[in-house]
Amino acid sequence: MDTYKVKPLEEPMEVCVQVPGSKSMTNRALLLAAMGEGMTLLHGVQFSEDSLHFLTALQDLGFDVHADQEACTVRIRGFGGQIPKEQATIYVGSAGTAARFLTAFVAMSAGRYRLNASDQMNKRPMRELLRALEELGARFTWLGEPYRFPMEVYGMGQRYGEYRVQLNIDRSSQFLSALLMTAPTAIDMLTIELTGKRSARSYVEMTEHMMCQFGHSGVLKHEADCYQVRRGDYEAREYVVEPDVSAACYFYAAAAVTGGSTVVRFMKKDSLQGDMRFLDVLEQMGCTKQWGHMEETGEPALKISGPVNGVLHGIDINMSDFSDQTLTLAAIAPFADSPVTIRGVSHIRGQESDRLYVIVTELERMGIRCDMFEDGVTIYPGEPKGTQIETYQDHRVAMAFAVTGLRTPGVEILNPGCCRKTFADYFNVFSIIFNQK
Repeated sequence: MDTYKVKPLEEPMEVCVQVPGSKSMTNRALLLAAMGEGMTLLHGVQFSEDSLHFLTALQDLGFDVHADQEACTVRIRGFGGQIPKEQATIYVGSAGTAARFLTAFVAMSAGRYRLNASDQMNKRPMRELLRALEELGARFTWLGEPYRFPMEVYGMGQRYGEYRVQLNIDRSSQFLSALLMTAPTAIDMLTIELTGKRSARSYVEMTEHMMCQFGHSGVLKHEADCYQVRRGDYEAREYVVEPDVSAACYFYAAAAVTGGSTVVRFMKKDSLQGDMRFLDVLEQMGCTKQWGHMEETGEPALKISGPVNGVLHGIDINMSDFSDQTLTLAAIAPFADSPVTIRGVSHIRGQESDRLYVIVTELERMGIRCDMFEDGVTIYPGEPKGTQIETYQDHRVAMAFAVTGLRTPGVEILNPGCCRKTFADYFNVFSIIFNQK
């Protein structure tokens, strides 16, 4: 099996890095462009495994898609919410955004489609979204387990008047984003009443902002648990995808544990991405944050420096709204001077891996004490021991524990290639900026 051996840093480093475009924004932009009327040009597109599955699926549905990976651009001609092919087969791989967003898109059409996915995606949550689509009139034939991939979808076509559905987003806010984005071209008025414990914030707010940027401002939020979206059109436009804050966080975490500093280019204060909150967490733990511009080009940038005294502080934090950084915080938690408690992340058990289980299993193998509870984990200070890190085909496990290895001799990442899902060049970039030879 392919492995990556991390070499600990001998001294703090000052590094500068440019990360790819945001996966979350890329896949939302691809859908909104396909639903618009006319040709949209996207800049800063992330060409990860997930986004490539999304692009290929749009092509299989009949959309005119021209991608330039070197220039990080995509051109898509939309047809006002219509899908060019009335019958098609698409494959979404392990991409949760493609799985949820495209399922809702084809279910809101008048066509018939077969949807396939990877073995990993076949096991991930879909039931809540599919039940809501059934209530709206879509029909499904299950080709495996009920309410999971693979499936055949018989679209519901246009719906006139007012409709209401209940939706539980405890396991994924992507269910809500999928309905919000796809309903405007198919339903006059849709009311979505949220059930369950989890409230949608950062990723759904990103969805709402991007819908507005593409010309639709018809989302009304009456209360924390009720959304209304009315019929409306999306506009073709030129759009720039932000740098991926999720990817940037690994390099910022490296500064936190090594006492160095990391500058990420093109970062903006007004980013739509919820993972910006992780930078506030690093500040609370003792790091410093400095906004500025690159001297040569004038582009915006953000610098994070490790604690002045070299000591990270423990923290008790609810990460429900930026849970993709749970593994990142867990990977640096042993180096804090007091326990780190992460709450509000029970839903990460159903992602690419059971991430709470992974955190406890891998840290305990490194000799670090962990206490797992219903919706989170407490990690206690300690000196991690080098070991092989099992990545469970989960890109975020690989990227996070590589950071641990910058301060821990003997850390070896198994199957580093799983990073293709969102950041194919992660370990190449990691090797270059941290002198991993």
